[in-house]
Amino acid sequence: MKFLVVFDFDHTLVDENSDTWIVKCAPDEKLPSRLQDSYEKGKWTEYMGRVFKYLGDQGTRQDAMKKIMTTLPLTTGMAELLTFLEQKKDVFDCIIISDSNELFIDWILEGSHFHRVFDKVFTNPAAFDDIGYMTVQNCHAHHCPQCPQNLCKRKVLQEFLDQQVNRNVQYTKVIYVGDGANDLCPVTILKQGDVAMPRHGYALHKKIARMYQDGAPLDSSVKVWSTGIDILSHLQLLLKESIHATPDALK
Repeated sequence: MKFLVVFDFDHTLVDENSDTWIVKCAPDEKLPSRLQDSYEKGKWTEYMGRVFKYLGDQGTRQDAMKKIMTTLPLTTGMAELLTFLEQKKDVFDCIIISDSNELFIDWILEGSHFHRVFDKVFTNPAAFDDIGYMTVQNCHAHHCPQCPQNLCKRKVLQEFLDQQVNRNVQYTKVIYVGDGANDLCPVTILKQGDVAMPRHGYALHKKIARMYQDGAPLDSSVKVWSTGIDILSHLQLLLKESIHATPDALK
């Protein structure tokens, strides 16, 4: 018996957008209007590359950026949820699929001491170049018309599940926890028995609700959450139900 819990990062594990949180490093904690206006839909990674160049031009370096990012708060109840998942590593595999970047996620998870909870983090690669400027690249290439050009979370999730099958790991359930519009694509491949967990009032919740109104429900069940405690309670219930459903000889 093994569960996979898939987490988004921004506005899910943490209660802000990590890419906008880094603007606290900028002079007066603001970006110039010309830079803010340079964003093109679907090209967020390129936009963040320009943000990091601007911060580098202002003299912002790794230590200052790391210090700011470690102040980004976890969403209410996430510390309790992650503590539970760390204690149940024999039952729950956990991965992150995020449009943030690997440095931000590493810094925040290490700062909160929860990095050991996660088996894999799939996100945009990031590094510091020879002059100390932060750089970011696209997570991968894909052909999904619904997703931004740098990341299709459905492709990441499907490839991970396929790799796990090749390793003889099959999950009793997949639980997907997210909030954003780009979390809808991976949620649509969840199967009957899996669980989609959209954050209440956020884009994913609204999009799923609209699908049901249009007569196109998901194959998976849907459980809405507001805090990490809501997710924790549901995982505990799933675990209890699965134990009771397991034949005595396999317990």
